[in-house]
Amino acid sequence: MENEEDFDVRWAALRQDIKQRFGKKPDLNALLFLIGVQELGQGVREFTKEQKQDLMHIATCKILSLSGYYELEGADQDGWPHWKAVKALPFCNLKEQERMMRWHVLEYFDQMN
Repeated sequence: MENEEDFDVRWAALRQDIKQRFGKKPDLNALLFLIGVQELGQGVREFTKEQKQDLMHIATCKILSLSGYYELEGADQDGWPHWKAVKALPFCNLKEQERMMRWHVLEYFDQMN
């Protein structure tokens, strides 16, 4: 099991790597947006506010699928993926939720390399 210090170092390294690529150091929401765009697979373009929210939902489902919480159902006629919850998320406070999301984001990027 990874200790908090190692986890924080990995998180900082990922944010720095993304900053090198895009010029801004991303927060968790920005990373979720990037993952959503990647998973949509339609390239970078302008998105409406609603589409940006949908992209973050896609990303959340994708990263949580790494631990079996969601499963891909398929894509709609516009190519947007749809997910279904397959097991309940554990109850945790806001800080624990954010750490869980960060851990899953790190796992996602680790699998991309």
